[in-house]
Amino acid sequence: MIIRNEADLADGLTVLLERDPRLASIAEACGPLPLRLSPPGFAGLASIIVSQMVSRASADAIWRRMTGVLGLRPTAEDFLGLPAEVVATFGLSRGKLVALEAAAKADLCGPLRLDELTMLPAEQAMATLTALKGVGPWTAEVYLMFCGGHPDIFPEGDVALRISVGAVFFEGNRPTPEVVAGVAEAWAPVRSVAARLFWAHYAGLTGRVALPR
Repeated sequence: MIIRNEADLADGLTVLLERDPRLASIAEACGPLPLRLSPPGFAGLASIIVSQMVSRASADAIWRRMTGVLGLRPTAEDFLGLPAEVVATFGLSRGKLVALEAAAKADLCGPLRLDELTMLPAEQAMATLTALKGVGPWTAEVYLMFCGGHPDIFPEGDVALRISVGAVFFEGNRPTPEVVAGVAEAWAPVRSVAARLFWAHYAGLTGRVALPR
C-alpha cells in the first residue's frame, strides 16, 4: 500500500482503527486527516529540511525567501548555481545549508535521484537519505511519508508526536522516542496514518500545527 490520495488515507485509517480501536474517539474528534503529499524530489526534501526549526514562522520566512528567488519548486541545479551572496540572504543556518547542498548534489549526481529513492523499501531509503551530510532520521522519515507516500513510518523522535502519544497513553507525561516506537509497533502496517492522527490530535490539544510543511 502506498498513500497517494485521500481514499488511500481513509483506507489506512480504517485499517488503523481495526488494529487499535482505542484510537476511534481521537479519530472522530480530529475529523478528516490531512494528506499533505508533495511531489518527490529536491524541492520536497528542501522544504522539509527548512521546516525542521524551532520556530515555524522562521522556517516559513526562509522558505518564502528561497522560493522568491528559485520559484515554487526549486531544483537542485538552480540551488547549487546560486551565488553565495544570494544564499546568504535566505537566513539558513550552517547545518541547514550543508544539508541542502548535500541533497542537491545527491539529486544531480546520484547514484539515485531523490524521486527515484522514494520507490525503494523504507529501510533502504532511510539508510540512503541519512547517509547525506546533515540529513537525520526525522528529515528522512518525513520525506518518505509526505513525498513518497510510504505508509508505515512513525517519526518517534518528533516532539509533537511524543506529546500527543503521552497525552493519550501516559497521563500527559512525555515518553521517550524508544517508548513511542514500541507503542507504535501496534499500528503497523499503517504507522504513517497513525502519525497523521497524532499530529492532528496535538493540534487539537495545543492549537499549534506541528505537521511538517
